[in-house]
Formats: sequence, structure tokens, C-alpha cells
Amino acid sequence: MSGVLLYVIGASGSGKDSLMSHARFKLAQDANVVFAHRYITRAQDAGGENHVALSEDEFESRVAQKLFPLHWHSHGLRYGIGCELNHWLAKGLTVVLNGSRAYLHEASRRYPELVPVLIEVSPAVLRARLQARARESAEEIEARLKRAGEFTNLQHGRMLRFRNDDVLDTTGPAFVELIRSHEQVTL
Repeated sequence: MSGVLLYVIGASGSGKDSLMSHARFKLAQDANVVFAHRYITRAQDAGGENHVALSEDEFESRVAQKLFPLHWHSHGLRYGIGCELNHWLAKGLTVVLNGSRAYLHEASRRYPELVPVLIEVSPAVLRARLQARARESAEEIEARLKRAGEFTNLQHGRMLRFRNDDVLDTTGPAFVELIRSHEQVTL
């Protein structure tokens, strides 16, 4: 039995981390759904998602040992998904992971069953969220907004689009239902 790979993508500030954190909490007792942690060359206390922090050398060592079936560079950092992904999919589980829009083509090549979930927000909401988190300068925010616009026409045969302009109390439960709608029940 092969599982389901939900590859969550969207612009920085679109709310991916918030949605996934909400869903992880709500689905914690669901044995058929797992959330993949990313291995990132970023300090553990840097904020944002719960991830496994690695140095550049540690990351490169894991790449050399083929421990990351998926890995990419973005915003000066390296991101990897551990080989546990293959084990979970082989067990028929639904795996939710925080992916990269720029890496979608390669990830789809490696995992043809992948289902991309594009988190979409309006430019005004995205700007407000980026400003509110106060992690980037005004110039960096403008660059992120421009980059977000470059992916508005992203296409994939299985692409699911999830609108996240509203508050988490509204969108969080809808995101959980999206995951549940793709869940395979294992016996």
C-alpha cells in the first residue's frame, strides 16, 4: 500500500506554518497522518516551524549518505526531508510536509503520487502578515511580495488550492478537513 504525500507550498507569510501547526495539534491522535519535520541549516531557536537544526557540514554529510530523498536551497538556507518519508509512505500513511514551490517539479518527479497543496493569500494580507512578524526589512518584504507573484500561475495536475486570507480559527479547521479528505485508513 502506498500512502499520500501532501506537499504544502506557498509564499513566506502565507500561513503555512500556522496551518500545519494547527493541523498537527488537531490530528495528533490520528495514527494515519504524520507531519514530516524539515532538517534546516537554521538555528533551532530562529522562530517559525519546529525543525531539526543542522550545520552546513551535518547537512552535507546527510546528503552524501543519501538520507534526504528531498532537499533544496531557499533564502540562503538548505532544507531536507528525511528518509523516514519513504517508510511512512510504504506503511500507507498520509504524510504532510512543508515543501518549496521552486522544488515542486523535482519533488513530483521523485514522488509521482505527490499532491501539492498551494496556500494562497491576497497580496494585501501577505504584506500585512510579513510586516506583523517583523523578521524582514521593508526591502526584503517587497522582494518576498515580488517572489510570491512569480508563483501565481503555478500548475500541477493534482494541485489543490487553499485560500488562507481569513483568521486561523476559520481556516485551520478547513485545512484539517482537507487533510482528512485525503487520508487513507489503514487497518
